[in-house]
Amino acid sequence: MKIGLYFGTFNPIHVGHMIIANHMAEHSDLDQIWMVVTPHNPLKQKNTLLNDYQRLHMVTLATEDYPKIKPSDIEFKLPQPNYTVNTLAHLIEKYPQHEFSLIMGEDNLKSFHKWKNYEYILQHHDIYIYPRISESTHSETSSALNHTRIHKIDAPIVEISATFIRENIKNKKNVAALLPHKVWDYLDHNNFYKK
Repeated sequence: MKIGLYFGTFNPIHVGHMIIANHMAEHSDLDQIWMVVTPHNPLKQKNTLLNDYQRLHMVTLATEDYPKIKPSDIEFKLPQPNYTVNTLAHLIEKYPQHEFSLIMGEDNLKSFHKWKNYEYILQHHDIYIYPRISESTHSETSSALNHTRIHKIDAPIVEISATFIRENIKNKKNVAALLPHKVWDYLDHNNFYKK
């Protein structure tokens, strides 16, 4: 199977994430999308970040009605801080029957050359790019898009941020429309992000 890895803190997972993941599942040659929850870096103090298992639970709630989209806690078991190249190596060893690709926003492509062992990643893994609104089109991004391993998917541009959602919950605004229904119920029931 061809698996697309969609990494994120998902703090919280919102409809924007689900629109992209579902679009990749339905409009690319990927068989499944794994939503890889990035663990909390113990060296970073981040008061707004829910714990790893709460965020994984939200991803599970958001994806349970989508057979092609799965939650993944694979990075929870790896030493921190972790690099994508290590996650890929771990996955290949654990699931040799699958082929793994990365899913990332066009904006992340600009800094991809700074990733650890990025040449190795590009040599062995396809990268699926979804569009983002960007201030300017960098020539670096344009040339990178010409690489045979990089596939630009004409997904909807979704400009919803988890930061915006957290701030609005804190300010007692109704953000239910921006979250999968079960995720909103879980957040609301637990009073997450309200302080």
